[in-house]
Amino acid sequence: MIVENPRELFWKKFAAHAFLLLFLGITMFPFLMVISISFRTGNFSTGALLPENPTLEHWYLAFGLDYTREDGTVVTPPYPVLRWMWNSIKVSLIAAVGVLLLATISAYAFSRVRFRGRMPLLDSLFIIQMFPTTLALVALYAIFDSLGDVSPVLGIDSHWALVLVYLSAITLHIWTIKGYFDGLDPALDKAAQIDGATPWQTFRLVFLPLAVPIVAVVFVLAFIGFVNDYPIASVLIRSQDQMTLAVGSRLYLNEQIRYLWGDFAAAAILSGVPITVVFLIAQRYLVSGLAEG
Repeated sequence: MIVENPRELFWKKFAAHAFLLLFLGITMFPFLMVISISFRTGNFSTGALLPENPTLEHWYLAFGLDYTREDGTVVTPPYPVLRWMWNSIKVSLIAAVGVLLLATISAYAFSRVRFRGRMPLLDSLFIIQMFPTTLALVALYAIFDSLGDVSPVLGIDSHWALVLVYLSAITLHIWTIKGYFDGLDPALDKAAQIDGATPWQTFRLVFLPLAVPIVAVVFVLAFIGFVNDYPIASVLIRSQDQMTLAVGSRLYLNEQIRYLWGDFAAAAILSGVPITVVFLIAQRYLVSGLAEG
């Protein structure tokens, strides 16, 4: 057995901790800079990390409140940030729940039910998910523009149209949940059948409670992807009141008016609040779900 020199071991630990701190600092620096910009006077993207004359103007405007400057000038919110945030949360929650339901049921069928064409269909899903949805933006616009003539609910500038497109994200999540179900003991199926359970009862009462960790992972990943989506939402959503936060924030960086960097930074930080809340709620399941899925 080789015993390391205590002095050498100390320097190894010191180097490891120093590297981790450096990596953390590099990772956090852009976020800290965005926070700094949100507290600066005016709308400037350059300056010191610590604002010289910090102000809450940008945060007042982000929360939809009027702000009175020292010279008595009253500044009104240029855009409805909280409405955009609510649109993002609403669309993302509905789409994430829909993806979760479809992907979980489909994954159970692919994992536990034997039917003709199962493997070719699985391979097809795997190939389809390799192509990003953004490649079909022109087709999606044409489809929902035509659907709008039949039903405005499914047309352009509708949140339901956006939800339908987001539901196409089930392909990758089917594979993820299927991998989790494949790792469960096959004896569970036999035991449930002996007890007289139908396939649906076996799924709902036996496998679904066991799949809570991977279900939480899929929900979090889907929710984050939908909240942060810009390309699809920017094509299907046009009116300002219907915009999601990712799309609406782009209005702050308008060359024809000016670049409102401070207001943009405050809105950008607010966009992370829903994701943080979802992470805190599901964090107990994330590690085990990612490892086993």
